[in-house]
Parts: sequence; structure tokens; C-alpha cells
Amino acid sequence: MEWVLAEALLSQSRDPRVLLGALCRGEASAERVETLCFLLQRLEDEEARGGGGRGAGALPEAAREVAAGYLVPLLRGLRGRPAGGSDPGPPARHRRRVLRAAGAALRSCARLAGGSQLAAALAEEALRDLLAGGPAPGAEAAVEVLAAVGPCLRPREDGPLLERVAQAALALALAADGDGGEAGPAEDAAALAAGRLLPALGQCGGAALRAVWDGLGAAGAPPGPGRVGPRLLVLSVLAERLLPEPGADRDPRTREEGPDARRCWRFWRTVQAGLAQAQDALTRKRARYLLQRAVEVSAELGARCACGPQEGNGPSLFWWSEKKKDELLKFWENYILIMETLEGNQIHVIKPVLPKLNSLFEYAVSEENGSFLLKCIQKMSSRHWCAIPILFLSKALANVPRCKALGIEALLALRDVLQCTMITHQILLRGAAQCYLLQTAMNLVDVEKVSLSDISTFLMCLRQEESLGRGTSLWTELCDWLRVNENCFRRASDCSCVGLPETSSLNAYVKNLVQEYMKSPALETGENCFMPDWFEAKLVAMMVLLAVDVEGMKSQYSEKRRTQNVLRIFLDPLLESLMKLGTNAYMPLLKTDRCLQLLVKLLHTCMLKGSSTQDDEVSTLLQNFVMSTAESISEFILRRLTMNELSSVSDLDRCHLYLTVLTELINLHSKVGWKRGNPIWRVISPLKNASIRHLQEMDHGQEPTLGTQVQRVISMAALATVCEATDRTPEVQLGSLEAGPTERCLSALPLNHTLQKPHAEEESSLCEESSSSQGWGKIVAQYLHDQWVCLSFLLKKYHTLIPTSEGEVLEPILPAVQMPVRTLQAALEALTVLPSDQVLPVFHCMKILVPKLLTSSESLCVESFDMAWKIISALSNTQLIFWSNLKAFVQFVFDTKVLTTAAKIKGQAYFKIKEIMYKIIEMSAIKTGVFNTLISYCCKSWIVSASNVSQVSLSTAKNYSELVLEACIFGTVFRRDQRLIQDVQTYIENLGHDCAANTVIENTKREDHYVRICAVKFLCLLDGSNMSHKLFVEDLAIKLLDKDELVSKSRTRYYVNSQQHRVKNRIWQALLVIFPRFDQNFLNRIIDKIFHAGFINNQASIKYFIEWIIILILHKFPQFLSKFWDCFSYGEENLKTSICTFLSVLSHLDIITQNVPEKKPILKQAFIIVLQWCFSHNFSIRLYALVALKKIWSMCKTWHVEEFDALTSVIESSLSQVENMPGAGNAKKNWQRIQEHFFFETFHPLKDYCLETIFYILPRLSGLVEDEWIAIGKFTRFTDIPLDSGFQWYLSPTQLCERKPGDWAQQDIGSNSGEADDQSEWTDVQKKIIPWKNNVPDLDLELVFQDRVAKLGKSISRLIVVASLIDKPTNLGGLCRTCEVFGASALTVGSLQCTRDKQFQCLSVSAEQWLPLVEVRPPQLIDFLQQKKAEGYTVIGVEQTARSVDLTQYSFPERSLLLLGNEREGIPANLIQQLDVCVEIPQQGIIRSLNVHVSGALLIWEYTRQQLLKHGDTES
Repeated sequence: MEWVLAEALLSQSRDPRVLLGALCRGEASAERVETLCFLLQRLEDEEARGGGGRGAGALPEAAREVAAGYLVPLLRGLRGRPAGGSDPGPPARHRRRVLRAAGAALRSCARLAGGSQLAAALAEEALRDLLAGGPAPGAEAAVEVLAAVGPCLRPREDGPLLERVAQAALALALAADGDGGEAGPAEDAAALAAGRLLPALGQCGGAALRAVWDGLGAAGAPPGPGRVGPRLLVLSVLAERLLPEPGADRDPRTREEGPDARRCWRFWRTVQAGLAQAQDALTRKRARYLLQRAVEVSAELGARCACGPQEGNGPSLFWWSEKKKDELLKFWENYILIMETLEGNQIHVIKPVLPKLNSLFEYAVSEENGSFLLKCIQKMSSRHWCAIPILFLSKALANVPRCKALGIEALLALRDVLQCTMITHQILLRGAAQCYLLQTAMNLVDVEKVSLSDISTFLMCLRQEESLGRGTSLWTELCDWLRVNENCFRRASDCSCVGLPETSSLNAYVKNLVQEYMKSPALETGENCFMPDWFEAKLVAMMVLLAVDVEGMKSQYSEKRRTQNVLRIFLDPLLESLMKLGTNAYMPLLKTDRCLQLLVKLLHTCMLKGSSTQDDEVSTLLQNFVMSTAESISEFILRRLTMNELSSVSDLDRCHLYLTVLTELINLHSKVGWKRGNPIWRVISPLKNASIRHLQEMDHGQEPTLGTQVQRVISMAALATVCEATDRTPEVQLGSLEAGPTERCLSALPLNHTLQKPHAEEESSLCEESSSSQGWGKIVAQYLHDQWVCLSFLLKKYHTLIPTSEGEVLEPILPAVQMPVRTLQAALEALTVLPSDQVLPVFHCMKILVPKLLTSSESLCVESFDMAWKIISALSNTQLIFWSNLKAFVQFVFDTKVLTTAAKIKGQAYFKIKEIMYKIIEMSAIKTGVFNTLISYCCKSWIVSASNVSQVSLSTAKNYSELVLEACIFGTVFRRDQRLIQDVQTYIENLGHDCAANTVIENTKREDHYVRICAVKFLCLLDGSNMSHKLFVEDLAIKLLDKDELVSKSRTRYYVNSQQHRVKNRIWQALLVIFPRFDQNFLNRIIDKIFHAGFINNQASIKYFIEWIIILILHKFPQFLSKFWDCFSYGEENLKTSICTFLSVLSHLDIITQNVPEKKPILKQAFIIVLQWCFSHNFSIRLYALVALKKIWSMCKTWHVEEFDALTSVIESSLSQVENMPGAGNAKKNWQRIQEHFFFETFHPLKDYCLETIFYILPRLSGLVEDEWIAIGKFTRFTDIPLDSGFQWYLSPTQLCERKPGDWAQQDIGSNSGEADDQSEWTDVQKKIIPWKNNVPDLDLELVFQDRVAKLGKSISRLIVVASLIDKPTNLGGLCRTCEVFGASALTVGSLQCTRDKQFQCLSVSAEQWLPLVEVRPPQLIDFLQQKKAEGYTVIGVEQTARSVDLTQYSFPERSLLLLGNEREGIPANLIQQLDVCVEIPQQGIIRSLNVHVSGALLIWEYTRQQLLKHGDTES
């Protein structure tokens, strides 16, 4: 339009000077300057075409006058006027508009003036202003002038000027803020210099381009992350000039003129910084563009190219070889694709490209000889990782093919990465990552470059309790690796090989390690020196056992005594020292500590994980060696603990070490068989007596000393250890069960007695203790903890002496036991004093006391419940101690006796227990595994009580049936990130013993599925003949049905896999499990509710369960058939959405009548009912009725029902016509598919009645999300509730488990689902069954569309838009409107129910009434797409992929099918494989995607535009 106006103005005046002069008068508005610009450009265009007849001679002079008299003064005014302030000048946006128009006008003036004098003069003046460093608006104006006139300068004559302009422009562009802050005037000028001036100068080539390139090269070291953006911006805008053109090699002169950025190390360092360190997406995008452009140029040129580092002989920063062109192209294509994908930060986009990482790693390793891997591992250690990324990165490294690529530096980097894995709370994922990192070291480390000392230090970074456990596959793999390479490690100079048979470097290293460890420390500061760290003992123990197991591998088929000899040689120094402990009183204290530490670590590390220790020769030998030293060790421990030799705070750590050793010795003697008179037995009695004596000693008013207080703490700890050992090993018990002096003393000690702090003189020594002691408060807490351990032992041993009320014992022998109220009050006080990690023994005491006092002191018991729950709630974020405390809490609050008593009195305790129960369930929605602890304990305790007390066993459980109800329906819908963690944990668990973490880490079974598994296995154990079991089951069934009704009322419409759908599904699964316990009397009470559930609007999976349970009821109790027939007599409004449920039941009439002797009356009734529904107006009802009719008619013929003989020819003719329907129409396909559906073809209601069908097969076949499938293996792995060995109710014996989900989905049929039978050509009876909208459209459906649209008088295209993956009604409504406007032939949606949505209708504005809509569910899409391909359609996906085609370059075929992706996840990977082509919309911005409706509209219009052009060309 501008050209037309300019032409009109010029036509009115023969002299352009007059017109130009008129425009130069008046106020300099943006519109006036833009008009002047258009006019000058029009004159310039005429001049270029040689048509300058209008005052051609005067035109150059007029251009000079306009430039000098109007534009230059205008720009000077704009330069001097600030962008803000009180100046009455134009606003910033208007000012930039004037600047842009004035600059363009100046360019035209310079060209019209002829020569470059005007351009040079303007450039000189603008350059002076720019270099003067004036206000930012002046710089912006100067840049605009330079960008306008720069291309008019001559490269040779004006070379110096161009060079100075380029240097100034580069300096301005690089001065921009690279931190992504708010843009100001200076940043605007810098962006203008980079975006307009530099590209304009780049076109000049020569001096300007060389100046820019030299300036970039002279800018020093590559900038940091915050300053790399401006440099990448400059490189991006000049990329076409800084990289050689493909044809430049043909002309050597051209090749020499331009630089080649590929050969400059600074260029690649800048690109690296942008890729790896840039904080903003735009900078990273520019770096990827430069890399991609360099790769494209290298591929097109084909010549060899290499760019080395700045200095040294390191690896090349970039290289290209024509011989490896294909491999390099694939490598860089994969790299750029992965980087682009990771930019999206969406798991569903990232996941499909992750397999390409393997090829990326392999090629990089093969080309760079390990330097790439080293840098990769070092980078991994430089940041904190979440559990899942570090796991899969470690797995990728472990999968790199074995090679000698890494040395000591890389081993140290791997150790740092190991430290990164320790910060995550997911223990299993953490352990798996450690396993993979160890495998990485074994696969990639060059053993000749590292020593065994380096390897052992690396192994110490692994947590043996999480990954490297003895007996695991990883331990075996490590032993084999050491065996193969033991003579290849870099040798240490100080290894001695004397005394070892067939010595190897490994054996020599380990022997030397033990000898160095056992040497007496050079420095020892008296008896108060601190205990040594455990690190060295752990290292020595691990290396000893590794070396012994390696030796065992070598002698597996030779001498058996070899292993014994090697172990003996290794441990000789240790055993020799241990034998002297009891007799050598002068052995250095640190040496005794180190000996005992090594002993403990050897015993702990030697324990096999995941296998039996019976055949473990090493473990047996080690135990025998230790047993031989037991007497000496026990005497030493007795002396140290009882003879006042431990008197400082640091000695408390030694006390803990001694008691740990004593516990290990007791365990060893228990394994081999406890005998009175053994060394440990002889020590326990003196230890107890001495400890009691120390506790009874009083200072008679004197202030306690540090030594006496420490001895009291040690004595209480020793008694607690003896009590715990006696509890675990009753053989340790000394004397009779009657209360002796020890028990009386412990019971009489003041509860929660706080040890007085030592007097002032010793405070300084206390404060000077090491960090191992963290204050007197910690010591007192340990003392109280040990006291409650002893008290717990007493209460358990003498629980029969505990009275039920305080006043029953007048003179108690054991006050703490026989005065329970006082003891429970003290327990509440202890909970307020003790730290959270020390409260376990208090919980154990409460477990014994609360059942005794609940009747007489209910309020006190309720207070204990409250106090304990507060502690548990506060610990919910503490991983290490939460679970043990929760278990103890559940054991005392939900103890069977407590539940029984509380239910009997129905007081405060009963309601408090119910309140805590629901709080635990609520907590489990946030912290997975909490409910598991509760339901597992309750079910196990009820099962034990059920086996002991026959008739009243579950009468108590009935009062808490809500717990089992909630367990049956438990399960949260996880967020995507939570589900990802669950999926990855399941993936690791499924690796089994191949991942050592599964063997070492105990499977806690905290997954949500185990809550339902526990409840189901508990219900399976109930006996219907036991009255208490029967009453419990009936109460639970009624609650389940009420819950189903409540969920149905809460939301009349719910989507597939929603929380409502899942809860209802779980309810009917539980009802199926307990159905065998129902008798006829109980079913009389609930049968109406079950039939009523069949009339409710339900998802397909729920309908299957309802139909199944109805079939089972009618099979077991045919008396209910009369009520079943009544279901077909309800009003039409009820039946039109649910009659298919009851017709499906009739399709299994042979099962229902199996136990009925007289079948003919039932067949007659069923036949009459089904025949009526075969003539329904609703297509789907007719289809189900035909399936039932076929089954019933087959039975009628078998049983010779004479009443129907007259109908034989009609029925068989009709069924034959349905079976042999001609053609391949929709009706025939639907008939075949419904017969092939698993529920009618394979499913057997009796044979398939098992846990596998209920919880795995049926949910899988009915389209439930995978989260709801519970594999039968989980039932067998959950051993907390064991089923009988003869339990045969696990697996399905039929072929149902082999079926795959089909495209047929049973669903509710709405009133609009029936097809109006007004098509004149569909008149015969067979065609009446065709319009089944819930299935895939058949091959003839397009004709139906065309016929319908022709009747509406509309034109139609051959475009089908598939929107079945789209969820939001707004997007579907907008697409419907767009498709109707542009005449698409059809729009497919996932469910036709969406058309009822108000949001859909608001956007579609009735378009659905004029556009053919087809329902194609997501599971049906593959069949639908293949069907359309067979018809000649091209399947086009709207998605960004590695090989997608630009929309502007794609020519749409006439028969096009457009597949649109989901709003969040796009097109799934399995559907992408079905596409013929992927088309993507070109994008210029940073945002990576468009709304799906907008994307669809763009492609629909482009298709329509192309078709209109084709038809227009044809007609012309």
C-alpha cells in the first residue's frame, strides 16, 4: 500500500524537489518521516530501473538537501534529547520509530546522491558521536545512522573508516550486560549495534569483517557464564560471514578474504561456555546454532579441518575428517538433538532420545581415548544431583564397553561422584548408583596406572550396607576383577611377600596392610586419649575378606586348606594381640582399641547378604578364630568395665566398643550352641554384680566427680546390654525367674533420674573432650535410655506381676513393675526429656503398661497416645529413626489387647485410636509406607489371635473394620515426579540379584500396593464357617457398598483413571475377594445394592467386576434369578445407560444355570427378555442383545426347548445373516470384535476366579493405568501374612492371561449414542446394527461423511483431523469450529461425551452439528491409522522430531490425516512410528511450543490454502 501512495504522490508533481520539500516542512512526526522514507525509496527504485525521467538531474541535489537540511538536524535533535526526564520530546517507542525511518531515509539519500561522499560524511559524524560516549539515546541514534549508511561505503576507498566503525560497533555490542538483567538505554544501543550495525558491516566484507574478527580474537580469555551472551550474539549474527561458504574453495581469492571460525580455539571455547555454562535459554540456543552451522559447513566443504587447544598437546576442540563424515554427522546430530530435547525439561520428551546417549558415549570414548570420559566424570562431580539423574548417568557409564581409559585422576573423580550420590534420601536408588559406579571403575580403569592402595581407598567410599555387601553379585564381580588383575596393579615399594604361599601382589598388600595396622601407635597421650577412627579398621577388614575370597576363587577346585592358611596368615597379628588382652595389662590402649575395632568390622563385613551362611567356609573359619580368643577378650572387657579404669568422657566411646564386642561374642556362642561355663557365661554374672554395686554406691552428700558419674553411665549401659542379650538369647539368663537383687535394684532406681554434672574443677576437662562427646546432656540421655531398656526387660519378664490398678500391691517388691501408674507417668515425662532417637525403650514399656491400665486409668493412657503421636509426627521428615519409632508406636497403640479393651468400654481411648488411625492414613498420602506399617501389624496380630481363640478372634477387629476398608481402597494418584521415582525403584527391584543393592538393602515393602496386598491376603485367610470371621466380612462388605454409593453420589461424571474411578475399582475387587464368605441370608440384605450398582454410570473396568460378581451370585444362589429378571423391567431412563451390563451377564447364562436341574424355565425367560432388546433403537444395546441371544439360542438347542421350535427358522436365519454379513462394513467389524472381546470369548467366571485375574489381568485388559496393575509376584513376595502352602487361588489356569488389550471398550451408552435410522439406503435389518460410534470408523465411513455434507450444501476436503489425544474441552471445541470452517471431512475425538461440556460448546458455537465427529479412543488409534493408510491417506503428525519437515516446505497430499498430540506429552512414541511424516511449525522465538489448537489451526489452513491453489490451477 505504501508503494501505491508514493506513486500517487509522485504522479501529482513533475519535480520531486517540491514534493520532498513539502514533506520536510512541519513537525517531525513518525508518520511524516515514514512517508518521506517511502517516497525516497520509490525514487530510488525508479532510478535503479532507469526510469528517472522526473527531474532526474535535480534528484541527487534534492537528496543532499533532504539529508543535510532535514534528516541530519532531526537526528542531532534526537541524539541530544534524553530518553526520560522532563523533556517534552516523544516517548521512547515513538522516538525509535522516527529513528528507524530517518535512518532508512538517509540510506536512500546517500544512494540517490551518487558516490560515497555523503555516506562517508554521515558515517564520520555518527562515529564521532558514538566514540564521544554521550548519553545512551545519542549512541542509539548514531548506531542507527551507521547501520543505514554503512552499506553505502566503498570497501577499498573507505576501508579505514569501515574498520573504525566495526571496532566501535564490536566494543559497544560486547559491553552489553550478559546477565539477563533488565534492559536499559545502554543495552538497547548495544543490542542495536549487534543486531543491525554488525550484520550491515558484515555485508561490506574486507576491512570491516577483519576488524570484527580481530576484535573478537583480541578480547582475551573466553568470558565467564554471565558475559558469554554478547559474544555469542555477535558470532551468531555474523555466522554466515565468519564461516566459509561451501563454494568458496573453488575461488582461492574468495577463500583468503574471509576468516574461518572453525580453526580458532577462542570461537570453540565461547561455544563451549554457551552450551555448558550459560544461564539463559537464548544464549544456549545461539551456541547450538553456531555448532550446528559449523558442522553443516564442514560437511559441505568436505576438507579436513582441526582446531587444537590454545596451548599444549591436548585433544582437539573440533575436528572434521571426510573419511569419517557419516559417523561425525551422526554424532553431532545426536548431540544437538539431545541438547535441544533436554532444553524442554519434560520427561516424556527426553525419554525417547536417552538411548542415543550410549552411542554418543561410545563414539566419544573411541575417538578421544578416555579424555572425554575423564572430563565427563569431573563435570559430574561438580554439581549436586537428584537420585534419578545420577542413577542413570552412572548406569550409562557402567555400560561403556570395557577399555583402559581411566587413571588415578579419573578414579579420584569417581570417588567424588560417589559422594554426590549420598545426598539423596532414596536409599535403593542411592545404592544402585554406587553399584554402577563401581562397575564403571572395574570396566574403565587402567590397572597399571593405579595401585591397590588407590583401589582400597576408592572402595571405602562405598557403603557396604547399601551396595558392596559380601555374597552379592557385585562382590563376586569385584573379586574376579581383582583375581584377573592382581599382578597388574602398580606396585607399592613397601609390600612384603614373606610367608605367603604363591605370593601375589594382592596378598602381599593385604598382609602388609594388617601388619601396619597392628603396629603400636607412636604417640599416645596417657589413659585419656581418644578412641581411633573406624575408617582404617573398616578398610583393613574389607581388604582381608576380599583377598581371602579371591584366594577361594583360585582354589575352588584344589586345596580346601589354602583359604584357611591364607586367612590365618592375614589375621595372625590380630589373633596374637587378642590372646594377650586378658593377661597383658600394659598393652597400649590405642592398640587394644584398634584390635577390637578390626574384630567387629571383620564380623560385620563377613556376613553374607542374600544367601545362607551354612556353606560359607570363610565365615566359619573366622568364627572359630574369634572363639579361640573369646576368654581373653571377655576378661579384658570385664576388667575395663568394672575396675574403674574408664573415668573420662572419651571412655564412653570405648565402653560402647567393649559392649559391642561382648554382644558379638554372645551371638557367636548362641550360633554354635550356648553352654554354661563358656567364657562369656562366666563374665556376665560378675559384670552384673559390679554394675549394680556401682549404681548403689552413694557419695553421702559429696559432690559427684566426673569419674564416678562416668562409671555410673557405663554400669547402666552394661546392664542394658545384658538385658538385651538375655531378651534375645534366653539361655544367657542367670538363676531362677524369681526377682533377685539385680532386678530389685533396677526396679527401685529413681525413674528419669538426671545425673548431676561434675563439680567445677572438672568442667574444664569435660569441655576439652573431643567432638565425640557433645555435652553432658547427651550423656544423661544415654543413661536414661539404658535405664528404660532395663525397665522394659523387667516389665516383659515379670508382666504377670503388674496389677491393673495402683492400689492392689501394698508393699511392692519390684516398685517399677508393681506400681504401673507411676511408671507410666514417668514414661510420659521421659518422652519430654529424651531426644527422639532414644525413645524406643519407652515405647516398649508403654506397650506392656497400657493394656494393664486402660480400664482403670484411661485418661492417662490417652495422654500417652497423644504424646507418642506428637513425637512420631515431628519425626516424619527424619529418615533414619522415623521407621523404627513408628513401628514401636504402632505396636503399643494398636496392640490387640488395647484395641479389645478400648472397643469394650467405648470411651476416650477408642475414639483417640480411631483418630490416630485416620491421621496415619492421611500421613501416608505424603510419606509412602506409613499405612503399610499399621495395616501389616494389625492384620498379623489379628491372624495370631484368630489361630489361638476360635470363636471370638475377630470380634475386636470388627470394631476397627474401617482400617481394613481404607486399606482395600488405599492408593494415591502420584504427581508425575513422584510416579517417576516409584517407576525407577520398581525398575531397580525388577533387576533382582543383578543389582547388588536389591540384595543388601532390605525390601521394606513400603510401596502403596502392599497396603492392599496385606488387606487382601488377610481377607483370604478368613474362614466363613467361623462366626466372628463371618460377621467381620459382612460388616466390611456393607461398608464397601456404602463407600461405592458415596463415591458415585459425590461425582456423577468421572474420568477414566481418576481417583474416583480407582477407588470404585478397588471396592469391587475387594468384594470379589470376600464373596466366597457370603451366605444366602446375607446376600438377601445386599443383593439390591449390588443390582443397583449396575444401573450407575460406571467405567468399563468397574462394569466387568459388577457383571462378574452378579454371575457368581446367580451361579451360587439361583434363587436370586427372580430379582435379576426384575432388573430388565425398570424405566427406560435407567436402562438406556446400563442394560448392556445385564445383557453381558446373560451372555454367561451357561455358567449361571450350571447348578440348576431344571434349566428350561430360565432359558425361556432369558430368551423372551433378550429378544425384546434385539429391537432396541440403540445400536450398542442391540449388539449386546445379539451376543446374549446367540448364547441363549445355543443352550435352547442343547436342552431342546420345544416352546421355541416355531421360531427356529427366524432366529437361525437372523443369526446367520449377522454372522455372514456381506462386505467389510462397520457393522460386521463390530460384530466380530465384540465376539472376540475377552469378556465374551475367553473369560470364564469360575475358572478365572483368582487373585491374578482380579488384580492384574482384568485391570490390564480393561484399560486401567499401569499403576493399578498388581502383579501376582508381589502377593508371593509379601510374606508378612503367609498363606497356606496348598493355597491355589493365585494364578489363572485359562488363556485369559495371554490376551492383549483390544480396541473394544465397554462403556455407558448415552441417549445421543443411538443412531437415527433416517438414512434411506439403510433399510434392511442387518444395516440396522451398523452405527456403533464407539469403535473405529470403517472403510466406507468417508462416504457417509461426504453424503451428510452434500445434504448440507457444503464443499468438503479430504482432510481428517485426529484429536483423540487431546484432553481439554476448550481445545477440542476450538478445533471443531476450525475444522467446520475450513471444511475438514471429519474430526475424531477420544469420547463423544466431550460435546456435552459447556466449555466445548462455548468454543465450538454449534460447529459439532455441521461437522462429522467420530469417536476413536486412544487405544484404537493404531488400528485407525493403519486403516486410513490402507485407504491411501498420508498420516501427518504435528510434532518436533529429529527428522520433522518445515511446514513451509511441505506439500500436503489431498488425502491427508492430521494427528495432533496431547497438550502436555505430545504424540506418544508408539504412534510416532505410525506417522508417514512429521511436520513442525517454524519458530523464531524462545518459547518452544504452541497451543495444540493453534498448531492444528495453522496446519488446517495451510492444507486448505494449498488445495485451493491446486484447484485454482486446475480450473484455469
